[in-house]
Amino acid sequence: METIHAADEVRVAWDGGEPVKDGAVVVGRDRIGAVGMFAEIRERFPDARVRRWPGVLGPGLVHRGPVPDAPTPRERIHALLKLGAVAVLAEYADTPELRAAAERTDVVVLAGAAPPVIRLTGRADLAVFGEDGVCVATVCAGRLVHRRR
Repeated sequence: METIHAADEVRVAWDGGEPVKDGAVVVGRDRIGAVGMFAEIRERFPDARVRRWPGVLGPGLVHRGPVPDAPTPRERIHALLKLGAVAVLAEYADTPELRAAAERTDVVVLAGAAPPVIRLTGRADLAVFGEDGVCVATVCAGRLVHRRR
């Protein structure tokens, strides 16, 4: 079953392009199924579950610095998800324990950082940021893994 993630604004890339006002992204399993205006998406996917988020929805981030400190590798990787990151550069996931924790949570360990984008049939990695710049929600490989309460 698909899930529609809708927000005040959707950006397919953080570094350019026109935002879609009252936009939505359809996620089926771990892939992007559609991107567009919420009304059109809702009409195309009437049976989909809808999650509406305040703020701006865009691609999940690549973490380009040291992994935040926490008591366990799992908690360190979860701290990235709370920041909206769904990938980390390999140089910062520098222990077997961190790499294993990343793999278990579907966080991608990258040798190099390509700019994240939302694209049809691409992996469903999304982040939503509120007006205050804080991450409201993170979707990693199609799963909602962080939601700010």
